[in-house]
Amino acid sequence: MKIDFVIGRLKAGGAERVVSLLANYFASKGHTVRIITFIEGDDYKLDPRIERIKLHKKLIVNFVVVRGFFFLLSYYFKKKNRPDIISSHIDFVGYATIIPSKLYKIRVVVSEHFNHLNQEPSLLRSLLWHVLYRLPDAVTVLTKFDIPFFTKKTKRVLVMENPCSFEPIDDLNSQRKKTILTVGNLDRYHHKGFDNLLQIASQVFKNHPDWKLKIVGGGDDGLKILKKMATDLKIEKQVKFLGYRNDIKELMSQAEIYVLSSRHEGLPMVLIEAMSQGMACISYDCVSGPSDIIEHGTNGILVADQNKAAMTTELNKLIDNEDLRQSLRNNSLKSLDKFTMENVGNKWMRLFNDLLDPKKAS
Repeated sequence: MKIDFVIGRLKAGGAERVVSLLANYFASKGHTVRIITFIEGDDYKLDPRIERIKLHKKLIVNFVVVRGFFFLLSYYFKKKNRPDIISSHIDFVGYATIIPSKLYKIRVVVSEHFNHLNQEPSLLRSLLWHVLYRLPDAVTVLTKFDIPFFTKKTKRVLVMENPCSFEPIDDLNSQRKKTILTVGNLDRYHHKGFDNLLQIASQVFKNHPDWKLKIVGGGDDGLKILKKMATDLKIEKQVKFLGYRNDIKELMSQAEIYVLSSRHEGLPMVLIEAMSQGMACISYDCVSGPSDIIEHGTNGILVADQNKAAMTTELNKLIDNEDLRQSLRNNSLKSLDKFTMENVGNKWMRLFNDLLDPKKAS
């Protein structure tokens, strides 16, 4: 099977990480895999068998989806360049992939990476969802929450969970630091709720001055804003901004608590990864995502969406109760089966096989 994964770029991000994981999975199974991008950025390790196609040349019209459309139209004009199937990631990339795929009779699957309520309304998005989404062979979403919405707009919609990229930790009883950890792009601090989290931390640290909050992620503009907030709240000594890191797995295996403070999510990979490393996880129950991963009180704690007082209370409880943290981490590893790379990869494999040869798949 020849598969092209198409995404704007491979710069650090959730969708980009999913693409790298899926591409590596299919390459490991002996398929011919290419990753096509339109903007510079390669932050993920790829299987050497994967071919990188960088259609990065700038045009007079530099809007990425317009460039992508013309690049793919030209690239796929040659039959030798056409794959069996295109896996298109992040909604607007559909503008680059859907029409060329139909013109050249290539199967295409378009993947949404956010829930539909948290997409900024625009004419471009309305045209994509209400007109172009009639054409793909399938649209994938991250949670069941989005199924009813997209069922009205496309011929076939199904849930494809994000895979966990980390091997589960072996030793759940290892010594951990008194650290609350969170990960995300600092320039998207409002989306990630880091502004609220600093206020919550300032209250938690009054009772637990020996604990620290570590925030992992790049973003110079956001860093300046968040550092000033930490200083104004007088918690700058307990808040550590670690920048972009390649050792998140190790950081997670050493910290006690993972907190997800986002105002909205799709299906947060980072929460799955934190659970795989035995962290006690606590999250706002935002519209979609966390509740698909966490069963409250069993493998994590869900807090009423954006209730800062409740989050402060639950974080204090979690810090005070070591037995609770141990119970959550024990149960978290047992609940990750559906997010393993093998299980998620098999779901994608079945979809692709079904689209290419429905009789064989059935």
